[in-house]
Amino acid sequence: MLQIERAVVTLGGRRALDEVDLVVHPGETVAVLGPSGSGKTTLLRAVAGLQLLDAGRVCWDGGDLDGVAPHERRFGLMFQEYSLFPHRDVAGNVEFGLRVSMNDAAARARRVDEMLDLVGLGELRHRRIATLSGGEQQRVALARALAVWPRLLMLDEPLGALDRVWRRRLLDELRVILDASALPALYVTHDQEEAFAIAARVAIMRDGRVVQSGAPADVWRAPADPWIATFLGFGPRVGAEARAGRIDTPWGVLDVRGRTSTGAVDVVVRPDAARLRPGGPIGATIARATFAGSRVELTVTPDAGPDLTVAVAPEDAPPVGARVEIAIDPDALLVYPRRAD
Repeated sequence: MLQIERAVVTLGGRRALDEVDLVVHPGETVAVLGPSGSGKTTLLRAVAGLQLLDAGRVCWDGGDLDGVAPHERRFGLMFQEYSLFPHRDVAGNVEFGLRVSMNDAAARARRVDEMLDLVGLGELRHRRIATLSGGEQQRVALARALAVWPRLLMLDEPLGALDRVWRRRLLDELRVILDASALPALYVTHDQEEAFAIAARVAIMRDGRVVQSGAPADVWRAPADPWIATFLGFGPRVGAEARAGRIDTPWGVLDVRGRTSTGAVDVVVRPDAARLRPGGPIGATIARATFAGSRVELTVTPDAGPDLTVAVAPEDAPPVGARVEIAIDPDALLVYPRRAD
């Protein structure tokens, strides 16, 4: 089990890590999610031993790793760039790390075969790296990281260099491989789709701190504050006044009984909150229509208040410029007491 306790790293006069606490349990994949500059990669480097802590500690099974060299931690690390050796073939790249720990060439070859079968590249063992697609190179890098029997697998934006099609395909494959390997994994990404699809638990970072951690469904259902909600793609976010179980929003007064106290609040609209409803209380105009496969996402401009998004089936989409009536589901609103910041 990996335990990070009150970890602090100061870089350039600011805290890149600000008393971070995080645990990765045996066999668990934890995604560290956040925007650029939030401290994700610094956290990964601290766990790997590539970045010294100014305070706090990183432990494995209760033992402090302070002073333990990176190669002695037995953690596998996979970067976005893959860092494969172009002069070696697929098998040679996977075998590279094993040369340090295994003198038996036959045993090394068997381990290489196991890893290439695991990532589905057994038939490509003699191919040169330059002839592989981006997705195939990603799997070679993963096989190399897994080959040395790491106690923990760490992945830093592993799909960031791939196009959308390959990212979707390899995200599914990567989850299967991680489940099959039964290794604990720390998966760093700025992409919400990746984090929520691959992890058993998501830790969201902002300004060097973990601001929320939990199962993907729990984080999605109840973001801890307005910043997290907007980072996850919810919105718009507006200020409002709450009184007697109702909030006075730019779109009208909505009933949120039992979900807020009296006073100033921030309201964040979930993507599914607004719906077309003939005779609904909010008049609006269709400003844009974006085709998204099985649905069309309509950007509607209400007569008052910020634009809203409405998802409809393609056959139900009104034309751009059409006048419509919409309603907002109060249960799909996130309501937070207004904070000074």
